[in-house]
Amino acid sequence: MRLAMRRLWILIAPIRIRLILGLIVALGSSVLALMIPQVLEQMVNSDLRPGGPASVVWTGGAIVLALGTLEALLLFLRRIFVIGPATTVERDLRVRLHRKIQDMPVAFHDQWGSGQLLSRAMTDTNLIRRFIAFGMIMGVTTIVTVVVGLALLVKANWILALIFIAAAVPVSIYSYRFSRTFSQLSRQSQDQTGDLATTIEQSVQGIRVLKAFGRGPTALESFTAQADDLRLTEVRKATAIARFDMVMFTLPEIATGLSLLVGLHLTASGHMNVGQLAAYFTTAVLVTGPVRMLGQLLGMFVNTSTALDRHFEVMDAENTITSPEPGQAQHPSASPSPTARGEVVLQDVHFRYADAPDRMPDIIDGASLTIRPKETMALVGITGSGKSTLLQLVARLYDVTGGAITIDGTDLRDLQLEDLHTRTAVAFEDATLFSDSVRTNVLLGADAALSDQEREDLLHLALDTADASFAYDLPDGVDTAIGEEGLSLSGGQRQRLALARAIAARPEVLLLDDPLSALDTKTEERVTERLREVLDQTTTLIVAHRTSTVALADRVALLDGGRITAVGTHAELMETSERYRYVIAHQQEENRRNTSVDTLTGEIEAISGEAAEGMEAR
Repeated sequence: MRLAMRRLWILIAPIRIRLILGLIVALGSSVLALMIPQVLEQMVNSDLRPGGPASVVWTGGAIVLALGTLEALLLFLRRIFVIGPATTVERDLRVRLHRKIQDMPVAFHDQWGSGQLLSRAMTDTNLIRRFIAFGMIMGVTTIVTVVVGLALLVKANWILALIFIAAAVPVSIYSYRFSRTFSQLSRQSQDQTGDLATTIEQSVQGIRVLKAFGRGPTALESFTAQADDLRLTEVRKATAIARFDMVMFTLPEIATGLSLLVGLHLTASGHMNVGQLAAYFTTAVLVTGPVRMLGQLLGMFVNTSTALDRHFEVMDAENTITSPEPGQAQHPSASPSPTARGEVVLQDVHFRYADAPDRMPDIIDGASLTIRPKETMALVGITGSGKSTLLQLVARLYDVTGGAITIDGTDLRDLQLEDLHTRTAVAFEDATLFSDSVRTNVLLGADAALSDQEREDLLHLALDTADASFAYDLPDGVDTAIGEEGLSLSGGQRQRLALARAIAARPEVLLLDDPLSALDTKTEERVTERLREVLDQTTTLIVAHRTSTVALADRVALLDGGRITAVGTHAELMETSERYRYVIAHQQEENRRNTSVDTLTGEIEAISGEAAEGMEAR
């Protein structure tokens, strides 16, 4: 907790002055509230006597009213000083967290559920903001109010003050025990909330799959179990707070009751006057409120500490894929070429995922390959051979664990990431689109310096090349919002827009992960023909599962056992490599099965559509 609070103190550096001003006015309002019992004591002891003038009552009332009004004004100023800066800190925390998430490598996102990141960006930052705006100031104010209030209680009568202090001792002990228990429950609750958010997101994103396979009830059962676990944790939290509040309410009330009995006895015996007794109980009431608030403030403190820990778990995560520092020595394999040509060379490349068991071999185990400038190279291999992984290594979405990959003689690790991402573009088989217009999705990686007309021409070229002209027929044309992840489009349409996006980036090196797998044969032929024309000046590495896609390439590389075992034209490899012939035959068989499934699915959808139209007609 101490480390979390120290880091919070650093975070609020830009707004400390405003917070201090908020604290000062909050303390001022607290002190003013404690002054009211002293006015009452003075009035009871000296001014309110039988036969005294009525002006005394009006004067005393006016003083109390003035003190109460000034107290309310100071509370208003506290909010003015604090709320704006606290929300600024909240926004900055979210922005920095989002920037961190965007900068982290794909391996980081492989290990983190999206719901966990979402809960840290939304729920945790909200808790931190509330603590800055309310918890920090009220915590200090409450402590000062209790300390000053106890001093005033001692001033009124030290015997009654001891009774009140005696009740505070078990409260302090129980508060410490409560903080330890509640801290564990708070962390458990926040982690379960993140897991639940991940489950919701996956269910929404995979709703079509769940419906198609009738697994909605199963998904609901799993979600319900998680929701029940979270509910039980929240109930345990609420129970802990209820017990704490019970102690915080009961002990002060017992102390007040005992003080009343003792106070009446002392007053009757002449050891206290009525004014002191009135001042004591008025002050006790004002102090009891902050004492009771300690439970809420302590719970808020624990929740915030946990939220900060969760926030910095992400912020402290090491980014293993970064741009080189200025002047950093190049990797030994690098021999930069003075002109950019688009040559890609893999030199004894090794790669294994961080969570791979030691007994498992590297998924890429010494692959070497040279892709010539402006050449289209197809990469083939059996399912699970590491083709997509190798493609992502070239884009440096993952870093090689051995060997090197160079572009024009420069090791990828010696390139600035911005430069690398400008020179390369990727179209994945599983097309990911954003909830925005077609135009924005396609031009995502386009040069920002292009004029409006140039961007429009580039958009048209990319859509035409990818056979994605259907975008112009959408309700608002290319400005149509395509919905979350593009689920309003078919798989083939999404894939063509993703391909268009890669083309519009106009990279030196284009990486295509089987980008035509969701297209029918005729559409694939049209796209293939257009790609031949557009990619003639681009170095292209394409993962291929279809013979027709392989035909697009100038040469073909066979990835087998983590290594490139054969390179040549399709015809040459068919003639010289038995393993290549096996892989091609295996892929053709898979494609035939997939085509049969696609055809059957299309027929089912057509029948369903006809049935729906018939029902509407009736």
